[in-house]
Amino acid sequence: MHDFSNLLVQVGALLLLLGLLGRVGRRVGLSPIPLYLLAGLAFGHGGILELNAGEEFFAIGAEIGVILLLLMLGLEYSADELIGNLRSAAPAGLLDAVLNALPGAAFALLLGWGWTAAVVLAGITWVSSSGVIAKVLSDLGRLGNRETPVILSVLVVEDLAMAFYLPVVTALLAGVGVVKGGVALGVAVLTVVVVLVVALRFGNLVSRTMAADNPEALLLGVLGLTLLVAGLAAKLQVSAAVGAFLVGIALSGPVAHHATELLTPVRDLFAAVFFVFFGLATDPRHIPPVLLPALLLAVATMATKTLTGYLAARRAGIAEPGRWRAGLTLVPRGEFSIVIAGIAVASGSVSPKLAALAATYVLITVVTGSMLARLPDLAWFKGWLRTRAAAQRARIAAASNRA
Repeated sequence: MHDFSNLLVQVGALLLLLGLLGRVGRRVGLSPIPLYLLAGLAFGHGGILELNAGEEFFAIGAEIGVILLLLMLGLEYSADELIGNLRSAAPAGLLDAVLNALPGAAFALLLGWGWTAAVVLAGITWVSSSGVIAKVLSDLGRLGNRETPVILSVLVVEDLAMAFYLPVVTALLAGVGVVKGGVALGVAVLTVVVVLVVALRFGNLVSRTMAADNPEALLLGVLGLTLLVAGLAAKLQVSAAVGAFLVGIALSGPVAHHATELLTPVRDLFAAVFFVFFGLATDPRHIPPVLLPALLLAVATMATKTLTGYLAARRAGIAEPGRWRAGLTLVPRGEFSIVIAGIAVASGSVSPKLAALAATYVLITVVTGSMLARLPDLAWFKGWLRTRAAAQRARIAAASNRA
């Protein structure tokens, strides 16, 4: 009973603090995400006041937070839109892998950590955080923007790629044979295909099993289905986030509309828990020794990720402001990067410094990225874009006159 009362006190106090921080962030025009992360750092391992009782609660809540964030994104789009976006995003996905995985691999080799660490760090720098980006898009009211499908397409390609990457890197770290590694990869591929087929071909049937006119039954049904699919996907070495996203895609019509209304406050609660848990799990004392290399890596890969989104949006015919919004929104890395680093360090096959570097790197990109995403909405940035567009029109006019 005493432990339970401590749990209630610590969780309640931290949630109350998050509510106050969220209000402060809104008033000053700042995303609450950096504030949630800093709160986690302050009260986690090595922080100002360490909270131990609620750690398990926040760990589970963080997993649910990512799942709900991706479910809500999936509810915004239909199966046909997903297929169309994935087809058009294939070149952008390849460019994304080249621009963002190679710097991580090169950085590990420069540090002398070897090829295994290079493969691991390539994954850490490659994949953007679906959870953070979903929250940023929601906070900034951009879910209906023209560039948002481009952003989501890149994220889905990355998440699907992780279904292939994670079994391979796990086998590499464990030193298992080619046969076992191939079996793990085959199971992952088959799982992704099955979930995609069910979501695309039987989505209407899934929606009809839900009671759109009964809020309680709908909430329980959608949550239960999402957690079930996400859990099964995770057991088969596929991203739980991908499973949740595809459940959202499968639901349509009144069911999707009412589910969005019901789940929005639940998502906001667990999304806040996700961000604060990331801070809780990061020991601030490990940051100073790796701060400079993490900062250098973050600057390089924030630039390459911005270029990725910009080029992907330009290829989709999005105007220049939307291209910058797409590029800057993709900057944060998060849950996958931490998972990859954790698997690598636990295996004993790479330097323990990699975990501290990954945590610091992710923290830098999340805090910076959530603020950079607001740049295209600022007056001075809009003015710079107008000046740039006018100069470009002048150059075109001068060139045509000379011709």
